[in-house]
Amino acid sequence: MRKMYENFAQIINESTMNESEKQKALKKLLVSQDAKPNVLITGATGCGKSSTINALFNTEVAKVGTGSTPETMQIAKYELGNLTLWDSPGLGDGVEEDKMHSKGIIDLLTKKDNNGNLLIDVVLVILDGSSRDMGTSYELINNVIAPCLGEGKSHRLLIGINQADVAMKGRYWDSENHKPESELEEFLKEKEKSVHDRILDGTGISIQPISYSAGYMETNGTQEPAYNLSKLLFYIIDNIPAEKRLNVMENLNTNQTMWQSDDGLEDYRNNVIESSIGGIFDSVIEGAKNGIEIGGKIGGFFGSVGETVGEFIGAIIGGIGGFFGGLFG
Repeated sequence: MRKMYENFAQIINESTMNESEKQKALKKLLVSQDAKPNVLITGATGCGKSSTINALFNTEVAKVGTGSTPETMQIAKYELGNLTLWDSPGLGDGVEEDKMHSKGIIDLLTKKDNNGNLLIDVVLVILDGSSRDMGTSYELINNVIAPCLGEGKSHRLLIGINQADVAMKGRYWDSENHKPESELEEFLKEKEKSVHDRILDGTGISIQPISYSAGYMETNGTQEPAYNLSKLLFYIIDNIPAEKRLNVMENLNTNQTMWQSDDGLEDYRNNVIESSIGGIFDSVIEGAKNGIEIGGKIGGFFGSVGETVGEFIGAIIGGIGGFFGGLFG
């Protein structure tokens, strides 16, 4: 990842920006390189938070934070390069436990970073798609999370409906291709709409839930492939501040089979790359695009042809294989 930032710095240095603009852009690039996305993952007990984290990220390199303060007691902190994951204990194990965990979530959501901004960029609430009883989850969203989100609520709250493969007790799941058949697809759409409507009624926030399956590890160590994981990743990245997006990519799960099955409605894997890389240039070159012939430099560096700044994303995506192409297959 550091090599990619070095490449971007080279592009800026070789552009036709004047020296003042170059230094301004390089300074912003350095800030982006060190920017830490913070993602809180929470939900009711048994929803699959751990399996989701393991599916998305290379958690073998994760280190649980030490020296936890009382405000975040019971919330595990994982550092993956510049990405920080906060894993909240599940709710639904008892009134007193839920009160303690809710307090930890509220304290974390209202905590600010060194720049005075809210520390947590996005909250991913995971629901159990195989369960009809989501009362605990709605209470968590309506009464604990939503009141603490501040501005941009619709971009800071994400809803994932896990265990899509067993949403109808395993019926209509195509285990060979790791995706739902038409009957299950319709069932999942209806569940997504129901969740959307319940959250909208309770909070006034319009959220489009994502149905997915994080897969699971067999007792023999075989990993069951995921479904819609690239879609879930795209929605996480696309709602994180632009200057932080690329750093989410640093420790993704390198098992290609985890990213290959989705609903086919969009090219989520390219969307992930475009949002990540585009976010860097949106934040670094902001306000300095007019009259700067940087597009050709980007295109030339990545092996594509870019004529204008407006084409830089296409140029990068066209030659991105050396960076993320291997990861997504």
